[in-house]
Amino acid sequence: MQLSDLVDLKALLVIALIFIPLEQLVPHHEEQKTLRRHWLNDVFYLLFNGIVIKIGLLSVVALMMVGLGYIVPGSVGAAVRSQPIWLQTIEVIILADIGFYLAHRTFHAVPFLWRFHAVHHSIEEMDWLAGHRVHPVDQILTKSASYLPLFALGFSPAAIVIYAVIYQWQSVLVHSNTRIGFGPLKWIFASPKFHHWHHANERQAYDKNFAGQLPFLDVIGGTLYMPDRMPSKYGTDDPVPQLYHEQLAYPFVAGKPLDDVSLPSAIGETQK
Repeated sequence: MQLSDLVDLKALLVIALIFIPLEQLVPHHEEQKTLRRHWLNDVFYLLFNGIVIKIGLLSVVALMMVGLGYIVPGSVGAAVRSQPIWLQTIEVIILADIGFYLAHRTFHAVPFLWRFHAVHHSIEEMDWLAGHRVHPVDQILTKSASYLPLFALGFSPAAIVIYAVIYQWQSVLVHSNTRIGFGPLKWIFASPKFHHWHHANERQAYDKNFAGQLPFLDVIGGTLYMPDRMPSKYGTDDPVPQLYHEQLAYPFVAGKPLDDVSLPSAIGETQK
């Protein structure tokens, strides 16, 4: 096990020690148990997805950077890195979330890609573990869309690391079973309420709230949905199995023809 893996496990332990009590103190669904249904399945994702995603992400970004290296002048990176770290960090968050928004929306719009993303939407009880249930292919491609412009433009490693830490913590928060709100800042920073509606199995919420961190991107894209109440039902109508190994195979398995798989709700068939 490498040092980076140990650091990741330590960070996950700290996150668990914070969010498990927090979900007990300010829960959205008070009846939900700490060890909710299929929690062990999501622990498998937490423990085993990381290394696959890291290798895939580095491979995709490295491959695409070979081509971008001939397109983006070195002077661009020098100019970007000459900015203060705080300014770079703001730019990194905005650029990365634009990439995330576009990739996320594409995974909802393209039927074959949806089969990967449906694994994440199969969660029916939201909590701090829910954000880890993501198919590796989904995560690799979505993260590549976020990180590629950052590396291509030559942002400082420090700014990228700061963004990565913020993303990790916010991802856990927005999936958590909490009623934490950000007041008027909810239109700027993604909250549990914002992202819970993305997972809601209610027709009005289908294909909404694609941003990872910045809800105003959904305002611009016309995809924001955040009523005063919180959703009561989560999940998808797609026939996603509930075991880790079956979910990894789900997008590839033979059986239903692709045309018979539930299409995006924009076409009016099922929740995404």
